[in-house]
Amino acid sequence: MDPQGTWLCPTPADRERLLDMEPRIAKARTLAFSAAGLGLLTAAPWYGWWIALPLAWIVVSHFLLLGPLIERSRHPEWPIFATVVNAQATIGVAIALTGGPRSPAQPLLLFSVVSVAARFRGRGVLAAAGFTAVVLLASTIAVDPSRYADDPAFVDASFVCLIGLAACCFVLMGSDIRQRAEAILDPLTGLLNRKALTGRFAELVEQAALSGAPIALVLCDVDRFKAVNDEHGHERGDAVLKEVAYVMRRSLRSFELIYRLGGDEFLILLPGADLGAAHELAERVREALAGARPGGLAVTASIGVASTRGTVAFEDLFRAADGALYRAKHAGRDRVALAQPVDDAALALST
Repeated sequence: MDPQGTWLCPTPADRERLLDMEPRIAKARTLAFSAAGLGLLTAAPWYGWWIALPLAWIVVSHFLLLGPLIERSRHPEWPIFATVVNAQATIGVAIALTGGPRSPAQPLLLFSVVSVAARFRGRGVLAAAGFTAVVLLASTIAVDPSRYADDPAFVDASFVCLIGLAACCFVLMGSDIRQRAEAILDPLTGLLNRKALTGRFAELVEQAALSGAPIALVLCDVDRFKAVNDEHGHERGDAVLKEVAYVMRRSLRSFELIYRLGGDEFLILLPGADLGAAHELAERVREALAGARPGGLAVTASIGVASTRGTVAFEDLFRAADGALYRAKHAGRDRVALAQPVDDAALALST
């Protein structure tokens, strides 16, 4: 498990999948809960208008409480999973208050199992399915065991659907993770590759254009790496790159993503970081590498940093960071160089 991973997202690829899928399922989730709301409203003449309150609480708590927490969290997987727990618990209360074992709201518990599989790996699916089963038990059999004993068919059918749905989602989730790993992970270091970077940067640019938050790139190049391969062999060189990747990843927070672009070149993507914050991180990474001795060798890195606000093409920001990296190399290596802040109108590098 990655030292900065969590039980829900143990690797950078897991968190990348989560962050990639979260906005993608937003429309489907909205449609599902809109359908649920319509269904509850049509049942209001029999159960009372209050039954719309649980769904309203799910929406309000998500946008006012959990949504902002997701944006600020170092480990967004936990508040995202909390939205699932909140939704299932709230639906459970609605089930208990609308007939328990005979409540027509039981199928609403199945929505979240699908959305969890789209975002989390198997352990998240099992956790969500297990919690959903507990909620179903607590809101039906525990509420009115005699009514369940008289007619268990409705609750039993809900359990069967839950098990079948969770099993299918588990298989589909595993297939999606394998395909993503083959497509976006560097096989040597386990870091994300350039293909993963393209989509993620486009999403961050859209968010930055709306919020005005900056984006920074930190471009790192291992100094004199060719000499490592020439003097110690490619096997030793591969060991150095693996440890370099480990040291750099350990220096980052969960939402600060690192990519291997190829060879001895790495890129760190920093959403919300201006030039000053990116400079501090770059210095921390440089110092960590200098003190780590990857592969048992004295290894240093030269680093270029660029930052932007608003809308900018990846190529422009990368060009600015690459120019700063070039200057760091020619200034003596083992140092950080900064580009001027990048925007649509100013792409010149500082001198």
